[in-house]
Amino acid sequence: MTGTAPTDAGRVLAEALFAALRRDGDDGVGITRDSYGAGESAALDLIERTARAEGLEAARDAAANLMVTLPGSDPDLPALACGSHLDSVPQGGNYDGAAGVIAGLLALIRLRREGVALRRTLRLYGLRGEESAAFGRAYVGSSALFGQLTAEDLALPHAVTGRSLRDCLAGAGAAIARIEGRERLLDPASLAGWIELHIEQGPVLVARNRPVAIVTGIRGNLRHRVVTCTGEAGHSGAVPRWLRRDAVFAVAALLHRLDAHWQVLLGQGHDLVVTAGVLGTDPAEHAIARIPGTLRFSFEVRSQAQATLDAFHALFLEECRLIEEERGVRFAMERRIDTVPAVMDTALVERLRTLVRRLGLPEELMASGAGHDAAVFANNGVPSAMIFVRNANGSHNPREAMAMEDFMAGAEVLRLALIEGAA
Repeated sequence: MTGTAPTDAGRVLAEALFAALRRDGDDGVGITRDSYGAGESAALDLIERTARAEGLEAARDAAANLMVTLPGSDPDLPALACGSHLDSVPQGGNYDGAAGVIAGLLALIRLRREGVALRRTLRLYGLRGEESAAFGRAYVGSSALFGQLTAEDLALPHAVTGRSLRDCLAGAGAAIARIEGRERLLDPASLAGWIELHIEQGPVLVARNRPVAIVTGIRGNLRHRVVTCTGEAGHSGAVPRWLRRDAVFAVAALLHRLDAHWQVLLGQGHDLVVTAGVLGTDPAEHAIARIPGTLRFSFEVRSQAQATLDAFHALFLEECRLIEEERGVRFAMERRIDTVPAVMDTALVERLRTLVRRLGLPEELMASGAGHDAAVFANNGVPSAMIFVRNANGSHNPREAMAMEDFMAGAEVLRLALIEGAA
């Protein structure tokens, strides 16, 4: 008996797990589960203990991700996988990533308790290092599975500790020699599909009063983790404008021009968002009477089209060159980090849409502006799809607010999709 409604027991377990994650990840302001840090490890341990207590198989894979398994009757068939991540940004929210892992765990637990006969094996992944806050490189755990971490990636320093990604992976128990060798730790052909539930990280579902949505695609992005503008420090009263090499005014001019380009491209129908999320002068040199000689900032653009990403990056480089000539400054960038866009599998999307209608939920399709591990699976040939759950107040902040009714509705869509895909 599979049923069509979430059980009270499932909701009680979900609430308990979310409460435990909040308690363990509380940093005094929000939630911090640092990638490859103690908080992320504790969250993985919690899910693993819960899975084992329910009689499910649980282990860490060669990339140090958590993998929970419900065996099917035909082990030769490719498995059907679900899951998400358990790390967070500093002072983030409790549901980003964790909702997908808990939803998958609820599904496997209920299917095992009810003895539902499935041909395909089901796998739940708790993926490590999805957030880019620590290393500037997103999707670490899933990228490692497909041999996509480069030597440059592995040398990236942690934003706070300075410890290299390589050392963090090794410390978590990953097979670092295999990862360094770009070995595929997971054969894409071994998976029949990937379904990821995640909170929406924007305001659309709240504005449209929809509890869930089905995702059609995921924006890619390109980044420079640090761009340094170097001019010349000087006395604020003694250097006239025409002799100044002011780093702050140079970067302000750059961002103003990029904003103008952004507006033009939006008017032409291009999908694009542009962000400089980290920006500042050196605190050791701060003074009201000092012309700032150095400013560092981050640069990120996102789009569903790789051509748009490349074109805007070219505009960025050209505007840097022009401002260098005009203002006597120099721009230096850390390496460009790319994450390619992804399209969700049409058949899986249609299956999820059918289930949404079957459950009597209002139907909503949307593209994801934020990145997700589903993009890595999709771009490695694994048919992939996503379920978004309504979430108020945005994401990457402590005010994430997902109603349990919405979560359980999304979790039921996931559970039924797993049954259909594995039967």
